[in-house]
Amino acid sequence: MVRWLLWRLAFVCSGFVFLAGVLLGVAYADSLQSAHYRFDESSLGNGGFIQSQSNNYQANGSVGDTAVGNTASGNYQIDTGSQTTADPALSFAVNNGNANFGSFSPSAATVTTSTFQVSNYTTYGYVVQILGAPPKDVSGHTITAMSTTGTSQAGTEQFGINLVANTSPTSVGSNPVNSIFGVGSASANYNTPNNYRYVSGETVASAPKNSGLTTYTITYLVNVNPLTPGGEYNGNQTLICTGTY
Repeated sequence: MVRWLLWRLAFVCSGFVFLAGVLLGVAYADSLQSAHYRFDESSLGNGGFIQSQSNNYQANGSVGDTAVGNTASGNYQIDTGSQTTADPALSFAVNNGNANFGSFSPSAATVTTSTFQVSNYTTYGYVVQILGAPPKDVSGHTITAMSTTGTSQAGTEQFGINLVANTSPTSVGSNPVNSIFGVGSASANYNTPNNYRYVSGETVASAPKNSGLTTYTITYLVNVNPLTPGGEYNGNQTLICTGTY
């Protein structure tokens, strides 16, 4: 007899942002000059002042992030773009925090996905851990977590995840996507295609140094057997992202 099961997954996410304290006071703009040119800065902000000069010209440019680069001629050049702060920062966000499997069946695996993003600056890297129990129904029956890494086995109770692109039991998931300067990756035990695992508290993603934005996709796998109690199954996982030093 086929038991139809439903599990809704909700994420509770923890992220840490590290900011250095700033003491504000009176500031005065320095005069900008060369042998043939001078002007006094009329305003001072926290944007990107970058010194630019040539034989006959010197200035500090603050054009903004949308105009980054160098413009030059024989007698003139200017560098544009913002200088980055030295304050360490770690950013973390979950893009879609509710995953719905629909109906479970003992004859085939059921999968779903969720994504999160991490970027860090001057934190020397980060780790992302996942915590929480496997899906459980109102009677207290819990789907068996995959405490060892393995493949999908239809008809056997399994709950597992990975953070890479898979072709089995179907085409699902994605490898971590790094933007410019991104170096994040899925951790061991969760980085092998078509292999799944779930141990609460384990590290699932990390970066060894400063990293630009990385988008991670978590693939969730559930298998049930014919004797798995029917009903609605729910679970909550917590993702904890911590900077490393």
